[in-house]
Amino acid sequence: MLYLLASCIALLLGPIFYRYLSTENGLQKGLDGFIFVSLGGLVLVHILPELLEHGGFLAIIFVIIGLWGPTASEKLFHRYSEVTHNLTLTLGIAGLLLHTITDGSAMVLAQHDENSILLALGVILHRLPVGLAIWWLLKPQLGARWAMAVLAAMMVLTGFGYFAGEQLLTHLSLDNTVYLQAFVTGSILHVVLHQPHGESNEDKQGKYEYQAGIGSLLGIGLLCLLLMMDSGGHESHNHSHGSEQLADWLLTLAPVLLLSYAAASLRYRLGLSPKTPSLAQRWLQRLAGPEALIITALLLGPMFAFLQLVGLLLIGTLLTWAKIEPTDPHTHVPQSALRFGFSYLVDRSAPWVILSLILANLIGHPSVPLASPITQVAVLLLVFLPMRFCNLGGAVLALSLAYSGWSNEAVLLALLAAPIFNLAQLKLMNWTQRGLLFALILASLVAISLIQPQWHSLMTIPASINTLSLTALACLFAASLLRLGPRKFMARIMHLKPKAHDHAHNHSHEHGHKH
Repeated sequence: MLYLLASCIALLLGPIFYRYLSTENGLQKGLDGFIFVSLGGLVLVHILPELLEHGGFLAIIFVIIGLWGPTASEKLFHRYSEVTHNLTLTLGIAGLLLHTITDGSAMVLAQHDENSILLALGVILHRLPVGLAIWWLLKPQLGARWAMAVLAAMMVLTGFGYFAGEQLLTHLSLDNTVYLQAFVTGSILHVVLHQPHGESNEDKQGKYEYQAGIGSLLGIGLLCLLLMMDSGGHESHNHSHGSEQLADWLLTLAPVLLLSYAAASLRYRLGLSPKTPSLAQRWLQRLAGPEALIITALLLGPMFAFLQLVGLLLIGTLLTWAKIEPTDPHTHVPQSALRFGFSYLVDRSAPWVILSLILANLIGHPSVPLASPITQVAVLLLVFLPMRFCNLGGAVLALSLAYSGWSNEAVLLALLAAPIFNLAQLKLMNWTQRGLLFALILASLVAISLIQPQWHSLMTIPASINTLSLTALACLFAASLLRLGPRKFMARIMHLKPKAHDHAHNHSHEHGHKH
């Protein structure tokens, strides 16, 4: 009974926090950063791998529908955008209330001797950002009465789930509701990516991004706490593609990524700058850095690095000969070499590093049937088209896919095509140039399929060095968050402008835990 009471109190803390944190622009930005990171992180790191485990590849389709459905509806039926919002709100609340029942039932399971108390604590803690997000989303649009009504309904249904017990939990398990929860999860991502209501006019210059960064760091702290508790309370859960897998990848990658940033500082000091008038040198930096080659050479082996270098030299030569300019030009490049490598380049690459790890954690999941090299290559090309990966992001993605057991062809494709194969860059080419580019990429894939090299790491680093390196890398990424704010930090991924929608989004959703 104590767990039930604590979970209801956790929900009610949302309006209280909102009351005291929305009184000025800086606190509003901090609140937005906290919700952006805590809810978005829960979805990407914890919920989506579970949905894939239970629903397979079809779960991704429902997530995409939930993510892009509201935006597509607004564009197709602009006259009826208000109806679309109301329908999305209704569906989101329905999914939210359904999950609330499972929360109550899960707390009954947590009282059993064989289960950890951390299961109940995880349920209670994850309701803190949920209650806050509900108030943050609904009160400005619908008013306090409707927002409180939703919270009250959540508390009532939590009690219903608690007293109905394990029998009800069986019927509402993730296995039985996986596609509904996948749709609701996509809706959560839609809300997280687009601010629920417009930013204050007083922050047009971004002077409150520091507060947003503080809020996002607090959100990361809560997210880490929840994931640790979930690990303790779900001992039987397969973490092969969960938060523990991401932590292992980060530990392996951290020292090499720091070395890459140091190499970038050195080449900038030696005169290889993004502002160089030489188109060939600009393409060298866009495609390889050349610091991205360090990640490949040390963590995948010299043969992969050699094939990457040859492929990128051929692609760079073609693009230079065709006089095609790289997209995403560098602006406001610092004078200091250290600031270039460990500040400017971190700002540009950190979102891609994070995205690459999360993406590989999802599409490399054992439940996703992508065993055929041809299918893997096709999926990657579709992923690359709307994005503008940096070279370090492509190298991290390739490394993560190799660790997930993907084919050599897919790994090399990530190394070669991630920085170049996107709609923005392809629009600058004619059909002949596009055909030549595709032919070079295809020839590289044929070459690696014939050679079939075995990837291997050249480094064996003590665990203490990996931990120290990861701590230093986390500090660099945290400093970038504080400089940019979380929305501007992540907006680079699809070159979105970190701004609000032109109208309020009335969605509030929750996710499905596997209890």
